[in-house]
Amino acid sequence: MRNKPDTRSKLLDAAARLFYAHGISATGIDAVIAEAGVAKMSLYNNFESKAGLVQAYLEARHQQWLDLYRARLGEEPGGHDGVMAVVGAYLDHAEAGYEHGFRGCGLLNAAAELEASDPGRKIVAAHKEEVEQFLQGHLGKLTSPDTARDLAERISYLLEGAISRAGLEGDSRRLRRAGDMISSMVRAL
Repeated sequence: MRNKPDTRSKLLDAAARLFYAHGISATGIDAVIAEAGVAKMSLYNNFESKAGLVQAYLEARHQQWLDLYRARLGEEPGGHDGVMAVVGAYLDHAEAGYEHGFRGCGLLNAAAELEASDPGRKIVAAHKEEVEQFLQGHLGKLTSPDTARDLAERISYLLEGAISRAGLEGDSRRLRRAGDMISSMVRAL
């Protein structure tokens, strides 16, 4: 039987803060428990292991990004506006108030720490693929399917590079510049 969702949420919130700020490998279970202010058994009543907590963290980060995207998307997603909603979600992510500053994409940061066979990497890969599919769908309203697929891939590379640089530099300038380039590319269709 699981504890109250509120205990699970406390653990996930604590893990999210610590994993993002210090990394998954550097964050032990005891630190997560102390940050969450819960008993050690609470962790194991909600997650089978640290690996289970990491997977839940990755799924929660994916959902947070989807929420940012949907908030930007609005009711009538159009071609250019839909693409820019994806860019806007990246910007919102970069400009969120992180306690220890912006360190880049939390999903990619986590994936870099996980072994190649770790199931968490599949969660990250699925997220990145879904983002590219969103781009392709929006672009498909403006151009042929082949062009939409090709351009979605290029935009995805541009966004991933920009968020990596933004994480290194600790601000969103690179993402804003990438957004300007992407907008120009889409308007040229």
